[in-house]
Amino acid sequence: MPHPTDRVRSAYRRIAGADRPEVWITLRPERETAAEAEALEGRLASGEDLPLAGTLLAVKDNIDVAGLPTTAGHPGYAYTPEASAPAVRRLVDAGAIVLGKTNLDQFATGLVGTRSPYGAVRNAFDPERVSGGSSSGSAVAVALGIADIALGTDTAGSGRVPAALHGLVGLKPTLGLVPSTGVVPAARPYDCVTVFSRGLAPARAALAVMAGPDAGDPFSRDWPADVRLAPRGAGRVAVPTAEGLAPLGGAERAAFRAAADVLGAAGTEVVEVDVAPLLEAARLLYEGALVAERHAAVGGFLAGHPEGADPTVAGIILAAGNLPAHALAADQHRLAAYRATARALLAGFDALLLPTTVGHPTLAEVAADPVGANSRLGTYTNFVNLLDMAAVAVPAGTADGRPFGVSVVTRAFEDQVALDLAADITGEERGEVLPGPGAELAVFGAHLRGQPLHHQLTDAGARFVAEDATSADYRMVALPTSPPKPGLLRVAEGGASVRCEVWRISPAGLGAFLTGLPAPMSLGSVTLADGREVVGFGCDPAAAEGAEDISRHGGWLAYLETLVG
Repeated sequence: MPHPTDRVRSAYRRIAGADRPEVWITLRPERETAAEAEALEGRLASGEDLPLAGTLLAVKDNIDVAGLPTTAGHPGYAYTPEASAPAVRRLVDAGAIVLGKTNLDQFATGLVGTRSPYGAVRNAFDPERVSGGSSSGSAVAVALGIADIALGTDTAGSGRVPAALHGLVGLKPTLGLVPSTGVVPAARPYDCVTVFSRGLAPARAALAVMAGPDAGDPFSRDWPADVRLAPRGAGRVAVPTAEGLAPLGGAERAAFRAAADVLGAAGTEVVEVDVAPLLEAARLLYEGALVAERHAAVGGFLAGHPEGADPTVAGIILAAGNLPAHALAADQHRLAAYRATARALLAGFDALLLPTTVGHPTLAEVAADPVGANSRLGTYTNFVNLLDMAAVAVPAGTADGRPFGVSVVTRAFEDQVALDLAADITGEERGEVLPGPGAELAVFGAHLRGQPLHHQLTDAGARFVAEDATSADYRMVALPTSPPKPGLLRVAEGGASVRCEVWRISPAGLGAFLTGLPAPMSLGSVTLADGREVVGFGCDPAAAEGAEDISRHGGWLAYLETLVG
């Protein structure tokens, strides 16, 4: 990567060349960011570990950046925070440089990118079409090659729809995984901070830095003890039936099926399911009483400050103030039922693959039908946060000559599973596992890939790390069990190095292995050839007495080959 100062200078040249002033509400002076980049180079030279060093960051203007105004798309709402939102602060601490604050649909209400007194944000590639909202400026800043990553927010799809319309990655994590402290709420229980990037790796790296609870956000959450770290083998993915794809045009349906075929060619089992209940749940966000959350967020301000308000936004939010409490309670009960339905629908699947959005309206079409055009864009996105799910939106070719995207949707906290399957679609490396609880587990016999008990690892969401070997301090014996298993024992002398596989597994998964371990097997510390200590399978020394010593074969699979021969 070029030096941070060179990257900053280049970004401002691109800003000038793009001539898209509507992308930014506040753009930092070049001298400030260049000075910050120069200081960053000094930190790097001193040996400081900065995983995002020189990454150029754009921030949606409903997320606080210390010293820069936060407007949420309404000039009269502006305030200047003293502290950055934790999401921003963690990225900056890791070496990112904030370029400025980006335009948005006012109060993050919309999926079109046109509802702003700072101007409609035009699509990066076709200025006659919408950019998608509400995180419009952030998506365009990345699509134009100005920012490496950009922060958006997502309640109904604002971190995904603009990504699809620009051929970008839109990473929408599990609710609460990235704290919303310092974020102007839209519908607080369903809001989350998202990342735009031109590939999966930058988004994944940003999420790894931002994730983690914050005391200022009562909705923030940490990774659970039973977090899944990988799909089950090649994966099993649900896709909509033909009826579920009916909102799409013909070219969009073909592009979606092509993306599903990519997964199928990679070995993933692709199964059609009826997604109608999910699309019904999506309508609760705006057509039901849950929209009262938007009035609770900023309704009081809009009622007292009608000047500067976008008419469509004001109409949606202020009307929600007339909803009775019993209607909200009833829709919350309906939502709970939809969540149960979704759990049943996706039982046995690693993920659900969906089109990210429907169509790509022009600015004129949105002006003529602002609510209808917006609703169509949210057809496949509105339910995801309501049902407490995670999603990764990725490019999937074109439809009618314009970018088309799909989304990998998973249960809460299965973000890594979504990232892995998304990488299979885009052809990128699956990449490193996100930070979270877990332990490395060395397996030697029946749990190896292709062996009878391997499914126990994949069922627990374990993730393959590497083929490896122990230090030369072990013996391996063939135990007379069913199925046959090796027994590993540490010895003081006469030992050998034994081949193994290392997997990463959640604490709950490791605990399940421990509690279900049949005699004479045990779990304990194993030393690998490089000196690392990991958890590994061993056996009771008494059970090994009289068993055949197979250490000379160097591993269980090599021993099994001798039996076949």
